[in-house]
Amino acid sequence: MGILSIVFLAVLVIAVVNGAHLVGNKSTSNDLRFLRTGYIKTLGLFALVLGMLGQFIGLFSALDIISSGMEISPAIMAQGVKVSMITSVYGMIIFLVAYLLWFVLKSLAAKKN
Repeated sequence: MGILSIVFLAVLVIAVVNGAHLVGNKSTSNDLRFLRTGYIKTLGLFALVLGMLGQFIGLFSALDIISSGMEISPAIMAQGVKVSMITSVYGMIIFLVAYLLWFVLKSLAAKKN
């Protein structure tokens, strides 16, 4: 399992646990609720950064092969760039889902007060 998938699972688990605490009648302090929901946003940003790092590593490897003097067609180069973008797109999707979950849980926590 990739690192981004593990981060995504962590976001989902934290969101479900926090959602259960908010929906249930568990009494926790307001500061603790907002701190727990902040982890979701932080992990989403971490996934975004990891996705970009994965793309940079892929592009670095592709450019390293090109600089070695091999003749590469533009179609193969375009395919390599397309494949290197998979991690950044996945990281962005995780970030958007995490941010949406954070916003919903934060709204629920504010409404509960």
